[in-house]
Amino acid sequence: MRLLFVCTGNICRSPTAHAVARTRLSAIGLDWRVASAGTGGWHAGEAPDERATAAGTARGHDFSGLSAREIEPDDFDRFDHIIAMDRSHLRALRAMPGAGRGARISLMMDWSGEAGIDVPDPYYGGEDGFDQVLDMIERAVDGLIDRLRNDQSSG
Repeated sequence: MRLLFVCTGNICRSPTAHAVARTRLSAIGLDWRVASAGTGGWHAGEAPDERATAAGTARGHDFSGLSAREIEPDDFDRFDHIIAMDRSHLRALRAMPGAGRGARISLMMDWSGEAGIDVPDPYYGGEDGFDQVLDMIERAVDGLIDRLRNDQSSG
């Protein structure tokens, strides 16, 4: 299974989802490919936001080796699932060249059973926003893994 998490600049929400997924998958012994990207390349090459890293690290998630990059049309062939953090990312992904190929595009919180809910951007808010986003992402990643594992075993 190959998963790509997408937000705006790939420094807050999507690297948090990337780190959470790595932690959860490692804990249950699944060797799925996980990555993250942004709809834009403003922060390409930068490490995740220090506040996102601090919140995630406090809960045992590893952000090492993560750096921002922009999504590419070939990602639609390289990944099975491309997961958007909010509806603006979902629209941007669906409008990209290559969106009709390969990867299933979905909204992050749909995997938690909270359909249509956006993961808010914590970048301009206070410290507690990063914990709130982390709570949401942990729920969604757990739901994502459970559902995809069930689909694999029944298919």
